[in-house]
Amino acid sequence: MNEFERLQDAFQRSIVSGDDRILGEILDSPKEKRDVLLGVYRHAYVSRLVEALRNDHEHLHGYLGDEMFDKMGAAYVAAKPSQQPNMRWFSQGLPEFLRTTEPYSEHPVVGDIAAFEKALNDAFDAPDGAVIGIADVAAFAPETWNELRFKPHPTACRLDLATNALEIWQALRNDETPPDAATRDEPNRILVWRDDVTPMFRELSLEEAMMWDEACAGIPFGVLCSMLATYADPDSAAARGAGYLHGWVTSGLLAEVSKG
Repeated sequence: MNEFERLQDAFQRSIVSGDDRILGEILDSPKEKRDVLLGVYRHAYVSRLVEALRNDHEHLHGYLGDEMFDKMGAAYVAAKPSQQPNMRWFSQGLPEFLRTTEPYSEHPVVGDIAAFEKALNDAFDAPDGAVIGIADVAAFAPETWNELRFKPHPTACRLDLATNALEIWQALRNDETPPDAATRDEPNRILVWRDDVTPMFRELSLEEAMMWDEACAGIPFGVLCSMLATYADPDSAAARGAGYLHGWVTSGLLAEVSKG
């Protein structure tokens, strides 16, 4: 490492971690002391990363307000220094941070809003993939359907929200007053994906969420229908399963269907 690279490394370490040893190599200016000058860079670093969080979590920002969001953002920057040159990925750990760090963990709706917005962002940035159609499924003989397995589209993501975060997010998106935060009796089961370039989402019933999760794990269609039979009328389990499958295919949620 040459001298210039050493100074760069020391300066970066000072900005990111608060290491003050670089001060011994900085001169005071005619108007400001060296610690003040270094502080300008540190403040700019934090402010730029908090701005990135605002861009990725527009409605969480709207819910918390400027002051509280910026305070939360600064705490996240301190706890999770940026590790990648692409700022898009800096906010990836925010939902987990909010769910595990006081005082934010005392308000689970905040972590849920962040998780939902992360899922939308991830769907938008996920890689393109093949999308199967009705004809691809219909090409298999009826007697082989019990063996069919499905692969989700790479943009698809499932999450459970324990609070009314979705209702709050929707109110904020519509410029309406959000409801008070509340914990749901049953989690809100959400499926997120991308249609062309637009992130989409919808709520799932307990039964469909179970079928989706198991299908993504590679469980064949016949077994899925047997599992559905434990939720409601066993005689209509296959028809319900076919209905869910039809909805997934027509929504572009599946990338592959195969036998065995």
